[in-house]
Amino acid sequence: MANKNLTNAKRAKNDEFYTQYNDIQKEIEAYLDYNPDVFRDKVVYCNCDDPFESNFFRYFVLNFNKLGLKQLITTSYKPSPVANTQLSLFGDDKTLTKSKGRPKITANKFIINEVRDIDGDGEFNLKDVAIQLRSNKHNEWTPLEKDGDFRSDESITLLKQSDIVVTNPPFSLFREYIKQLVAYDKKFLIIGTLNAITYKEVFPLLKENKVWLGNNYNVNGGAMFYEIPEAIANLDQVREIKTKEDGKKVYITRVQGVRWFTNLDHGRLHEKLPLMTEADVVKFSTKKPFDKYDNYDAIEVSLVKNIPSDYRGVIGVPISIMDKYSPEQFIILGTSDNGLVDDKFKKTPGLTKEFVDDYYKAGGTGAYKGGNPTAGYYENNIAKMVYKRIFIKHKKK
Repeated sequence: MANKNLTNAKRAKNDEFYTQYNDIQKEIEAYLDYNPDVFRDKVVYCNCDDPFESNFFRYFVLNFNKLGLKQLITTSYKPSPVANTQLSLFGDDKTLTKSKGRPKITANKFIINEVRDIDGDGEFNLKDVAIQLRSNKHNEWTPLEKDGDFRSDESITLLKQSDIVVTNPPFSLFREYIKQLVAYDKKFLIIGTLNAITYKEVFPLLKENKVWLGNNYNVNGGAMFYEIPEAIANLDQVREIKTKEDGKKVYITRVQGVRWFTNLDHGRLHEKLPLMTEADVVKFSTKKPFDKYDNYDAIEVSLVKNIPSDYRGVIGVPISIMDKYSPEQFIILGTSDNGLVDDKFKKTPGLTKEFVDDYYKAGGTGAYKGGNPTAGYYENNIAKMVYKRIFIKHKKK
């Protein structure tokens, strides 16, 4: 399965997947291209990031002046099995203590207010940050009182002080995480799975254009390559093993169907899809008219590229439409997955029992009515769709 790594991580509550520096850089540069001042004078908060490990911390601290940041706040989570183990640069791999006799704390808080070349080598790098943190000049490195959970009072206090949250939150807590960001009215750029589009906590935000997908959906074919620390790496998940300059190994795994979720504006959001007319789609692509759902007044379009430009009714499309969705081109009505549709369509988000029965009589091969690819299964007297669909209409000109 394409999402085996992600599923295993969720089942084991093991979310120690570290986003690679290049993926972070590529995504953020797209926002800078659209608005060079998007981060200027802003407080950026990375609240799911061990500063010793996180490439989010590395990116923002190394680009602190370029972005014009006011402040960078990074916090880690105490139970992390790899906290403080990888980056000796910050000094003896030990967390600072607030007073004598205090036990070791593994949840840390880094607050960066200033970055500059402090060792006189002509460039700014992580070594300069380490010197400033150890000397506690203008920046702060202290343990948290609690475990660093994003839901803790300490973390929420820091969240309130921030302008933009950028991180890779735990896969298993994505619903609760994004709900918190919206509740506190924060700008954000975070990573989740493609299936999160249909979550009841997320889809209404997409439908109301309060949240959208990020820019670089097509990087690595919709997948993302993560670093897994050696201490917790499962070799069944590993696609590649890299050795760092310090000789320590980094295990690379590939997770399919990963996306950036954001409420920051970017250029792709305003790009309309180039589409063919219904007649041309039938003539050059499908070779047959569009199928309609038995009990839902919409046409089935299994490929985003086949959305007809001149069809004014309801269109059922794959959830991948959100990769190319522009609120200037389409209106979102709802999904087949959770019934979140307009009142007009609430009673018919699925398929009829007759359709499903005929489908399975045909062997479940999709041969029904010439090969309609979207069959359904009958459960609790409700016919549902096998493939998730989002229902859209063209926006009136």
